[in-house]
Amino acid sequence: MKVVIIKYNAGNIFSVDYALRRLGVEATISGDADVIKSADKVIFPGVGEAETTMNYLREHGLDNVIKNLTQPTLGICIGMQLLCKSSEEGGNVECLGIFDEVVKKFVPNESIIKVPHMGWNTVTADPSSPLFKNLINDPYFYYVHSYHATVGKDTIATTDYINQYSAALHKDNFYAVQFHPEKSGKVGEQLLKNFLEL
Repeated sequence: MKVVIIKYNAGNIFSVDYALRRLGVEATISGDADVIKSADKVIFPGVGEAETTMNYLREHGLDNVIKNLTQPTLGICIGMQLLCKSSEEGGNVECLGIFDEVVKKFVPNESIIKVPHMGWNTVTADPSSPLFKNLINDPYFYYVHSYHATVGKDTIATTDYINQYSAALHKDNFYAVQFHPEKSGKVGEQLLKNFLEL
């Protein structure tokens, strides 16, 4: 099985690679269109800023490469947000539009004033989703983010922080998670394993 991690101007790519190595998977890290398209599984991770990253993807033709993928593809953190319709980060940025949900900034309220959302939180998932197979109910995953995807028709898991938002999305061959499975211990390893087995 050939697994490709998309290389672009975002951090945190190598921590995903290390997590896959712990599962015995040697992934290829590449920004080459042909290499990405030839993969059995594609992972689109990252930590970054939406507008800058979308500009980079368009300049390098990776926006169309990603939108036209037909194999199982997993977005993580900013990778998930960029698969949505748009993001408030950097203005109203048009994203890849795989998912219909939009990305909004957390607005602190009287009881929760801390942004970014950072640390462990529970995820309430659709138990029929193969991405969450063999996981306990309401597992804890690790988060670091100031923006979140709204809840909509593509939502397969939610988390509550200030408001309820999409913790995971799924449409066709595209899956995405806001949390960091590569930093979430055994539950994160199981989720990555589930993705690789799709």
